[in-house]
Amino acid sequence: MYNTHSIRKIVELLTDNHKKAYPAIPLHERRTPSIDCLSEVVETVRSIIFPGYFGNSLVNEDSLVYNVGVSVENLFNILSSQIYDALFFESKEIDTVQARAKALQLTNTFLDKLPGIKQLLSTDVKAIFNSDPAAKSYGEVIFCYPAIKAILNYRIAHELYLLEVPVLPRIISELAHSETGIEIHPGAQIGEYFSIDHGTGIVIGQTSIIGNHVTLYQGVTLGAKSFTLDAQGHPIDVPRHPILEDNITVYSNSSILGRITIGKGTIVGGNIWLTHSVPPNSRILQTKAIEQDLTDGAGI
Repeated sequence: MYNTHSIRKIVELLTDNHKKAYPAIPLHERRTPSIDCLSEVVETVRSIIFPGYFGNSLVNEDSLVYNVGVSVENLFNILSSQIYDALFFESKEIDTVQARAKALQLTNTFLDKLPGIKQLLSTDVKAIFNSDPAAKSYGEVIFCYPAIKAILNYRIAHELYLLEVPVLPRIISELAHSETGIEIHPGAQIGEYFSIDHGTGIVIGQTSIIGNHVTLYQGVTLGAKSFTLDAQGHPIDVPRHPILEDNITVYSNSSILGRITIGKGTIVGGNIWLTHSVPPNSRILQTKAIEQDLTDGAGI
């Protein structure tokens, strides 16, 4: 058991002249969004998109309008408060009245996107069901498959990202990442009928563009080959991830890196390392191991 003197010494070492001793860990003196509240935001959206599966499980046709209405109102209250806090996350120089008005406006705009999110997710459920003979029903896909959880979080986060809401999109996407092992940056652009099979270990980078009817298997990486740096040596946020056109399947543990284009109708086999564009309807298969020197980011 620590004595009082030991505790005082530890606290002194951890806090004395914090900015000078720990320049890489700035003291956060602003409002901060709540992880628990954002988890509730996701669960509320889930109950709105898939009524009866999540939230109130006794929803039927007669009570649907009432239950969805209550959930949307609840979502407005929670999300607006979290957006308000997020607006202060990156800057303390913000007027509270203006921040409140902006938070309400952004929340209303997000709510307008809910029907579109539901439509996209309905196509994702169909795509996953149609690509998996082990799935017995749409309900099983909705209720059990981690891919739907990850994609739903992504589609929420993506809309908030487009609205330029600070920090919340990353938190929401990382909530799914920590639970499913599927990492989708909220900045990625993903079309309809998106299917993830198994999913563990999938990484989709910020500037990735994915078309319609695309299927990814576990362990697939859509990543960057190298980074463009500014004069201070910091990475510049420029397009650096792949473009996958329509009707593409990428099998397990393949890495597609750099700003390259995979033509529509292409199949990429398992364990492929792909750093160049390929034309439509290609078949990229592993033949034998190739030894080569990797320079200029080619091995990253």
